[in-house]
Amino acid sequence: MEKKGSSRLNIAIIHPDLGIGGAERLIVDAAVELASHGHKVHIFTAHHDKKRCFEETLSGTFPVTVYGAFLPRHIFYRLHAVCAYLRCIFVALCVLLMWSSFDVIVADQVSVVIPLLKLKKKTKVVFYCHFPDLLLAQHTTVLRRIYRKPIDFVEETTTGMADLILVNSKFTASTFANTFKRLDARGIRPAVLYPAVNVDQFDKPHAFKLNFLSINRFERKKNIDLAISAFAMLRSLDEDALGGQNFSDASLTIAGGYDKRLRENVEYLEELENLADREGVSDQVKFITSCSTTERNELLSQCLCVLYTPKDEHFGIVPLEAMAAHKPVIGCNSGGPVETIKDGVTGFLCNPMPREFSLAMARLICDPQMAVSMGGEARKHVSESFSTRIFGQRLNRYVIDVTEKKRE
Repeated sequence: MEKKGSSRLNIAIIHPDLGIGGAERLIVDAAVELASHGHKVHIFTAHHDKKRCFEETLSGTFPVTVYGAFLPRHIFYRLHAVCAYLRCIFVALCVLLMWSSFDVIVADQVSVVIPLLKLKKKTKVVFYCHFPDLLLAQHTTVLRRIYRKPIDFVEETTTGMADLILVNSKFTASTFANTFKRLDARGIRPAVLYPAVNVDQFDKPHAFKLNFLSINRFERKKNIDLAISAFAMLRSLDEDALGGQNFSDASLTIAGGYDKRLRENVEYLEELENLADREGVSDQVKFITSCSTTERNELLSQCLCVLYTPKDEHFGIVPLEAMAAHKPVIGCNSGGPVETIKDGVTGFLCNPMPREFSLAMARLICDPQMAVSMGGEARKHVSESFSTRIFGQRLNRYVIDVTEKKRE
C-alpha cells in the first residue's frame, strides 16, 4: 500500500455527462480518492449542471472543465450514440490540443476517444467499462442493426487500445469476454474494480419506518414498475402475514435522477404515476425527482428497506448505499447485485416478479427486528468490502502500475 503522496501523478478524467447517476458517482469517487492519494486530478466533460450534480464536483478538490456543452445530445430524439461519440471526441480533442501531457487519462463509457488520447506521448490510458454499449443499445430493426454495426465495431476496436481496462463486476467481466470475442482471443481481459460507497456519510441516527424505498434513474430498464406492483400486491396478504400491520400504514417512495431534457425520463415518470393509480396505491406512493445527496441520505436513514429492481444490472451502486445506511436490500438475483447482496444475511435476492418481491417485503414487515439485524450485517459487509477507502487503494495501485507498464 502506497503512502499518500508517494507517487504524485498528473491525472485527467474524461466523462461524457457529469450529472447524477451510478457512473457519475464512480467517476467522482475516483477523482476524490486519487486526489487524496496526492495525485493532481482534473475532470473534463461535455456537460456539468451545477444545480444537478454531486456536491464534490463543486468543492474545489479537483477542477471540472466543460467542453462542447453546445453540442446536441440527440437529433430529434434519435442518433443518441452518434451524438455521444461526437461530444466525447470534442472533449478529447480539446484536452489533446489545449493541455499539456498527463501521466494517466481515465476515460469511461465512450471508448472512441482512446486512440485520440493515445496521441499524447508518454500518457497511459485507462478505460473503465461499465458495460459494453453494444449490449445496451437496441438492435431491433434492420435499419438499427445497420446503424449500430460500425459503432459496435469501433467500440470493440478502440476498447482494445487502452493500456488498462477496468470493469465494475465479475458479471461485467464475463459479459465483456463473451461480447468482445476478438479481444478475448487476443488475451485482452479486464480487471475488476468494484465501485464503492462512502460509509461515513451514513453515520447519522437511523430509524426503520414502514416505508419501502426505490432509488433509480427514471429509465425503463430500471424496472421500477416492479416496485409498484410488488407494493400493491401486499394488499392481498392478510394482517397475520403482515405481522399485524395494516397495509394502509405502509408507503413506497420512488426517488431518483430525473432530467427533463430526456424524453424517456418524462414519459416513464408519467407511466409509473399511471401504474400506481391503476393499482389503487397512488395515495401511498410518493415520487421524488432528482433529490440532493442530503435528501437521499435522509430517505435511506428512515426507510424499512430498499427495493432494487433492475434485472441483469451490471453492478448497481444503490444496494451499497442502502447497506451502508444500515438497511437491507431486496434485489433481483442476477447481475451485479448477486456479488454485493448476501441473500438472507444483508437482504433478499429474488426473481424479478412482483409476488416474490412482495413476499420478501412482507417478511420484513412481519419481523421488523429482522430488518434491524440485516441492516447491521449490511453495514459491516459494505465497510469491509466496498468502502471508498478500499476502492481508492485499489485504483491508486492500478494507475501507478499502468505508468510502470505493469498489469495486475
